[in-house]
Amino acid sequence: MSHARATHLTRRGLLAAGGALGLGAALAACGDDKGKGAGSDKDTAAVKSGPWSFKDDRGTTVKLDKVPANIVAFTGVGAALYDYGIQVKGVFGPTKTQDGKPDVQAGDMDVSKVTVLGNTWGQFSIEKYASLAPDVLISTMFDNAGTLWYVPEESKKKIAQLAPSVGISVYDRQLTVSLERMAQLAGSLGADMKAAKVADAKKRFEDAAARLRAAAKAKPGIKVMAGSASDQLFYVSGTNLSVDLEYFKALGVNFVEPPESAKAKGGGWYESLSWENVDKYKADIIMMDDRSSTIQPADITKATWKKLPAVKAGQVIPRSPEPILSYDKCVPLLTNLAEALEKAEKVA
Repeated sequence: MSHARATHLTRRGLLAAGGALGLGAALAACGDDKGKGAGSDKDTAAVKSGPWSFKDDRGTTVKLDKVPANIVAFTGVGAALYDYGIQVKGVFGPTKTQDGKPDVQAGDMDVSKVTVLGNTWGQFSIEKYASLAPDVLISTMFDNAGTLWYVPEESKKKIAQLAPSVGISVYDRQLTVSLERMAQLAGSLGADMKAAKVADAKKRFEDAAARLRAAAKAKPGIKVMAGSASDQLFYVSGTNLSVDLEYFKALGVNFVEPPESAKAKGGGWYESLSWENVDKYKADIIMMDDRSSTIQPADITKATWKKLPAVKAGQVIPRSPEPILSYDKCVPLLTNLAEALEKAEKVA
């Protein structure tokens, strides 16, 4: 997602608009290199039996006597590791929706088999965390300061005393870089990175990327806008800083780009617009934030929204500002946008 060190932002602003950091939010107190795989079953067994170390994107090397067994992770990280065959013990971050169903960020992970330490921003039960006897905590990072996503600022020191942590950056880089880093981490944890399922997912990702590149080349005049909705504001994300948009842009997709001055209040990630000004930018396709913390297109009742050419033309698709970092889960992100471009009419 995408909100950087903007301590003045509201919680809603932090969780909206393609972004996400909010280091100063009022948190609940108690709380393209090739991926290195584990290889064959024999290699995997050796990995699991020996000492473990991993250098994360903070430049911190975590060393343990054995491969972590009790892993606690941000929900999206747990979902990515699950796709590689690694089951975490506990998660924090959006895991279940209000009706008890798995959140979109949980992917295929069976949420009934993990201990949920907190389901919303600022929630993190240190008591539950300690009870899991964690070997390591893993999360993503949306800044260069090493801030672990969804680990409450006010209780991070207590949390850090219980287990070492690993951070995978999703800040100011292309999606493929973060995907490769997560694959490297999964391999170090014992995942069989040469398994047919893994190889197939990566091949499908590469094919989807080629399709998107071709679609963008065929429709260079189609303008795409990345948006997110809240009650009072509509957020337009720029392509810099966000791993998905940076990658899509590199593949040739033509995005709406708010000026840097307009994104200043959004930490450089996005521009905030009143619903009266939601038509400020001309767009033929709108990609809308699919996270449960935001209002989904079907639930937007604003008249100005309904008048947008892309909305009237039915050219609105979902976007995952916090993509699950497995090749399998990123294939639809590419495919959906490619299909939208292939079908898109110039309406703006």
